Amino acid sequence: MNRAVTQGHKRPQDIRSERRIRNNRIRRRQEMRRNFLLLVMTFCLIITASIAVSSFRSNAKNAPSQETSKYYKSIVVSDSDTLWSIAEEYMDETHYGSIYEYIREVMQINSLTNDAIYADAHLIVPYYDVADK
Repeated sequence: MNRAVTQGHKRPQDIRSERRIRNNRIRRRQEMRRNFLLLVMTFCLIITASIAVSSFRSNAKNAPSQETSKYYKSIVVSDSDTLWSIAEEYMDETHYGSIYEYIREVMQINSLTNDAIYADAHLIVPYYDVADK
């Protein structure tokens, strides 16, 4: 065996080999760090784009094409009318969450304690129409 190796001295090719191994290890760490950062940045970009598209789509749905205003109208109840049929005729779906909400408002405006209405009675009903400017 070589005397230099037994006394703790390394041969030049061993030193180059160790240096190459150490450099490869450093390069792999840098590549892993760079790949991880690229993955995180891509994920953040996708999330940001999703939120932006979602926000844009919800604003487009909620924005009325024309501005409307709330009006009130006095109607005469006919024999076949019910609060449901009146709601179907006058209710605007964009301003009321449900038909029940509209009927509750009609009952409140007209001081009704139940949903019974009678022919020839006068009711005030709310409706929405394009605002006059």
